[in-house]
Amino acid sequence: MSRIGRMPIAIPNGVDVKVDGNNVVTVKGPKGTLNKQLHKDMIIKLENGNVVVQRPSDEKGHKALHGLTRTLIANMVEGVTKGFEKALEINGVGYRAQKQGKKLVLSLGYSHPVEMEEPAGITIEVPAPNKIVVKGADKQAVGEFAAKIRTKREPEPYKGKGIKYETEVIRRKEGKTGGKGKK
Repeated sequence: MSRIGRMPIAIPNGVDVKVDGNNVVTVKGPKGTLNKQLHKDMIIKLENGNVVVQRPSDEKGHKALHGLTRTLIANMVEGVTKGFEKALEINGVGYRAQKQGKKLVLSLGYSHPVEMEEPAGITIEVPAPNKIVVKGADKQAVGEFAAKIRTKREPEPYKGKGIKYETEVIRRKEGKTGGKGKK
């Protein structure tokens, strides 16, 4: 039995979970509503204030889906109660971010500013010109948008310039040394 898959998911107060016949799970809470179509083979039940995920057999594929399905539902419940956030840091002279209405405008050393539209269900905060915080209820959407922002100028290993996650550590490389040239 999967150690993660067999754990029940407690439904907190103020959260409503519904499962229909096609394994479409709908979770409503204070931070919004999330829907997700989960694999048809998994058995998802609501039992006395908990969501329980069971697998039909001990096949390798079902074992893999067991823990995944349980984690996806747990992330939905956590998303509508607490929400998720990813913090990004901008390093480099003249590199900065600012928010204009629903747009994120990035100055990243290109000849033009990079503008990104805020997707539905996600909020962007710019507490400082070199910091961006992406927040939302859907863990996958938050991570995906944060990764999309990061791809606009990924950190380079020589000077560390670019956009990186707050917890990310950039492995620095040594530049060329001024040794003797070829003769």
